[in-house]
Amino acid sequence: MSRFANLADQPKVKPVREAIASEMDAISDPELSVGKAPSQGPPQSRVGRKAIAAYFSQEMSLVMHICARKNGVSLQKLMAEAFNDVLRKYGQSPVGE
Repeated sequence: MSRFANLADQPKVKPVREAIASEMDAISDPELSVGKAPSQGPPQSRVGRKAIAAYFSQEMSLVMHICARKNGVSLQKLMAEAFNDVLRKYGQSPVGE
């Protein structure tokens, strides 16, 4: 008896590519995507801009958020001001927001 004899009794499984293709067809079906907003690209406030990320302590994050809130500006504007101050300190021209 073959060591693969029991495999003949088991149901056949779709190949991975075929399974993924059928799932993608279901996702792209317009009737199934009711309620989803069409992708409109990045928000206008991000067009032409590049993210700069850094990791700081929780205390720094809290103080920066509080400072921005107290002065009625966004955290992004506050950080742009800080970056411009650093650029001036090191002899570079500030570039704005």
